Amino acid sequence: MMGVLFYVAAVITVVAAIMAMTRSNAAHGLIFLIVTLLGIAVLFFLLGAPFAAALEIVVYAGAIMVLFVFVIMMLNLGEQARAREQSLLAFRYWLLPSMMAGVLLVELLLVFNRGLHPMAVETVTPKAVALSLFGPYILGVELASMLLLAGLVGAYHLGRDFLTKDRGRSQ
Repeated sequence: MMGVLFYVAAVITVVAAIMAMTRSNAAHGLIFLIVTLLGIAVLFFLLGAPFAAALEIVVYAGAIMVLFVFVIMMLNLGEQARAREQSLLAFRYWLLPSMMAGVLLVELLLVFNRGLHPMAVETVTPKAVALSLFGPYILGVELASMLLLAGLVGAYHLGRDFLTKDRGRSQ
C-alpha cells in the first residue's frame, strides 16, 4: 500500500514539475511549483522523514513561494497587468493544480487514518538531523551559509543599483 502511495505522489510531483517548467505565464508556473514542493514533502513523509517534510512545507512551499508571489505581483504593474491578473483567477487555471494537491492530501489522510508506517526502517528525527549537520557535516553547513550570504549581499547590491536607476528614469 505504501509503495502505491509513494509512486502516485512521485508521478504527481514529476508532472507538476514539468508543468511548472513549461508554463509561459510565471504565475501558472508558480502554482505548479507549489504543487511540486507539496509532492516532495509527501515523499519525504512516506520515506520516514516527517521533519524534512515539515521543513519543505514551511520553508519552501510557505515562505519562499510567498516571496515569489510578491515579486511577480510587483513586476506586473499597470492597467493591462491588472486586467490580465483578473483573467488568471478563472477556475480553469486552478483546476489541475487543485486536483493534484487534493490527491496528495488524500494520500496523507490515508496514511494517518490507517496508521500506516513510513517505508523507512527508522524515522529521522530533528535531533538526528541536528547531530548530522553540526557533527560530521559542519564544514559543508558553514560553506553553504557563506555562499548564501554572498548571494544575499550580491542580490542586495544589484537590486539597489537597479532601483536607483529606475527611480532616476521615472522622475
